[in-house]
Amino acid sequence: MRERLESDLGFYYAVGGFIIAVFVVGMAAFALINPDGVGTVELVGLSGGFFLFMLVYFIAISVQRLEDGDSI
Repeated sequence: MRERLESDLGFYYAVGGFIIAVFVVGMAAFALINPDGVGTVELVGLSGGFFLFMLVYFIAISVQRLEDGDSI
């Protein structure tokens, strides 16, 4: 595990995974605490926006890999 985190790209992937985990745990906790608090429309909008954010994040990582000459 340590070898993966020593590179910049490994660190970026770890941060991306951590962000996804925090989002999922946060949404699950919110659903348990206040089940009627988020409607379907809000949940779709929130999840869709988060998905787009993470898509751009991982595309940026791929672009950096291409700039460094690493193979995808």
